Amino acid sequence: MMDTTNSRVPTDLILVLLFFMGISIASLYNMEQLSQGHDGFAFKQAVWFTAGTAILVGIRFFDLHQLYKLSLPAYLFGIALLAVLLVSPASIAEPVNGAKSWFTLPGFSLQPSEFTKISTIMYLAATIVNHKKKFQKHTFKTDLYLLLKLVAVTALPVILIMQQPDFGTSVVYLVILGATVIFSGINWKLISLTALLFIGVAAGLMFAAVQYTELATTALPIDQYQVDRLETWLSGGEQQSDESYQVSKSLTAIGSGQLLGKGIGDLQVYIPEAQTDFIFAIVGESFGFIGCSFLILVYFYLIYRMMTLGLQMSSIDSYGSYFCFGFLIMLSVHAFQNISMTIGVMPITGIPLLLISYGGSSVLATMLGMGVLYRIYEEYLTSQERMF
Repeated sequence: MMDTTNSRVPTDLILVLLFFMGISIASLYNMEQLSQGHDGFAFKQAVWFTAGTAILVGIRFFDLHQLYKLSLPAYLFGIALLAVLLVSPASIAEPVNGAKSWFTLPGFSLQPSEFTKISTIMYLAATIVNHKKKFQKHTFKTDLYLLLKLVAVTALPVILIMQQPDFGTSVVYLVILGATVIFSGINWKLISLTALLFIGVAAGLMFAAVQYTELATTALPIDQYQVDRLETWLSGGEQQSDESYQVSKSLTAIGSGQLLGKGIGDLQVYIPEAQTDFIFAIVGESFGFIGCSFLILVYFYLIYRMMTLGLQMSSIDSYGSYFCFGFLIMLSVHAFQNISMTIGVMPITGIPLLLISYGGSSVLATMLGMGVLYRIYEEYLTSQERMF
């Protein structure tokens, strides 16, 4: 990758983004040649990427101080969208696969939870900055206070999203919260106690969902199909269900790609909803082991760049640093969960592979996050220029 230390433009990050765009559109186009898609997914994805690029460029007109001040309004707007979604009639918020997660507007649909991820990360970062300004000397008491504030910020969107219900997206928010708590510098004893409590509760809920399904679907905001996905994962795909069928087809597609893939226009394995949840299987069949490995390598490179940028910004602008870490975790958990579920390692959750899976909301929200990341990079280079 190119060295960008002498340029105000993050050349390597732009090349990474262009690579993701190319793989996404090529995979969707290839899927359509197998008659898996009839709605012009590749063309629509190109349109979403174009709109996302406009958003990315627009973010450059805001500096980090302005983005910091906009964190709370953006967060509250996202919460308002989630609340309005729940009470909206089916004419503008029609349930899809049992979940009321989208505004269905003429010509497109909008999933508020995707954008709220970014606004929540922004406000979590601002919350940490505000807390540390107020309590420059941290104690167990102040750390506990910060932990409660971070939990409260995350709990509000999670509660609303669970009402849709969308368990997979809620888990992403909780992982972002966990990582943010770690990066915030909270006392490790407090983090350990909280982690043990969370793991215990999560394990208990999983046990209850599997052993007492009827009670769990009645008392908890989960549906039967979500329990079926969990049971399919725990049983290793032995159950005969739609979920095990999808995983089986996904493994067949990835395996049939062998080393170099089948190329464009020669796919043979049909996978339901491949354009969203199982796009990695299309990548595997199209471009083989080499293509999948390179895609994962590029994800690792992007994660590495965000980690290093976050560390570099820690002494320059802590808000930018915390945003980098939060966005890094969001991208990482999406990549890990989506790829893992396509090979049967993790349960199916409906989490998209960011910048690859089809979807206007996920593309625009991720491009918004990338725009903030580019802005942070530019401000880091500006600070370095001032030093010399």
